[in-house]
Amino acid sequence: MPVDSLQADRLDSLLHVVRGQDATEAFQRYFDEFISVDSTEVFVSDIPDSVYIKRLSSILSPIALPWNDEVKRRVIAFTTNRRGTMANILARSQYYFPIIEEELAAAGLPLELKMLAAIESALIPSARSRAGATGLWQFMYATGREYGLEITSFVDQRQDAVASTRAACKYLARMYKIYGDWGLVLASYNCGPGNVNRAIKRAGGGVKSYWDIYPYLPTETRGYIPSFIAATYVYNFHKQHGFEIPESPMPLAVDTIQVRRLMHLDQIASTLDVPLETLKLLNAQYIKDIVPALDKTCAVVLPQRSSVEFVGRAQEIHEKDSLYLAEYLHPDNLDATRAIIAQTTTVHRVRKGENLGTIARKYGVTTSQIVRWNGLKNANRLSIGQRLEINK
Repeated sequence: MPVDSLQADRLDSLLHVVRGQDATEAFQRYFDEFISVDSTEVFVSDIPDSVYIKRLSSILSPIALPWNDEVKRRVIAFTTNRRGTMANILARSQYYFPIIEEELAAAGLPLELKMLAAIESALIPSARSRAGATGLWQFMYATGREYGLEITSFVDQRQDAVASTRAACKYLARMYKIYGDWGLVLASYNCGPGNVNRAIKRAGGGVKSYWDIYPYLPTETRGYIPSFIAATYVYNFHKQHGFEIPESPMPLAVDTIQVRRLMHLDQIASTLDVPLETLKLLNAQYIKDIVPALDKTCAVVLPQRSSVEFVGRAQEIHEKDSLYLAEYLHPDNLDATRAIIAQTTTVHRVRKGENLGTIARKYGVTTSQIVRWNGLKNANRLSIGQRLEINK
């Protein structure tokens, strides 16, 4: 099969686009419900403020956790009509927080920063914003690459819990050296240091904390830190509010194995009787469900009960190559497959006067490829500033 046909006809590419659209829509619903709490909405609690204040003050943390009206509105929202969203975050935290805490501890950062991932993505590894920020820590493409994350046609480490957390730790440590205050660091994570610096300048002298620049920050960021504090409160005191935490969607006991040949996750799922969706959650960085270990070693996370079985049945798993990977492993296609696996993704921002044709010629690709990579519904309508992924 020619290279162009190999690239164009992959069903995995289409599935990737569909999943990306679903992830974007799910993230937007989460953001609208959890971060953008309507300022006109009235929340009432029978619990006195003094109780909330005492509870928050009992959380020993280098991150300031004040009680004010903005925090109060969100605490009440998260413990009343937003209970479902918070319960789901608590369920996923059983798997992700131990991973995140280990990396924060290794980097010498406050463990309470784990709640930042919950606010960023609701602990959904495939979460994707409309702007293109992706993963647990919502890295943009350029920032992710800057902090060492691999992003190719087959792998997106922004969706890898360990790799993305290490990258986030590097960013947070760097920002703390600049600002020396965790509230300002959190604000910079949301809106960027440029916006924080402008807010500090507008606030005048004597800026010591996030709350000193609160009125001068973007609207989204003004709700960001209160949501962080409120989520931290609920995480620590969910029992006092009668939360019943659902079972974790991922197995809590897992092992990591090293794979040294190209493999589809379905080869593992169908052999070891592990749900494919479980494998996708545990290995979200493999965005087409293919472990691209053609000329390198790749890590695969398995439920602990399945790791020993994997070793014992490895040959049986490998023999399913022809069923799931025939087009990639055919001798005539191996060079093309290697080229595809080595592809990196470039993000192009649409400029005034550009259309799909001019963009395609610039990168040496076809317009149909750009449409497919980005799930475009109307190829004739591009917006200035719109981000398009180009696989090269």
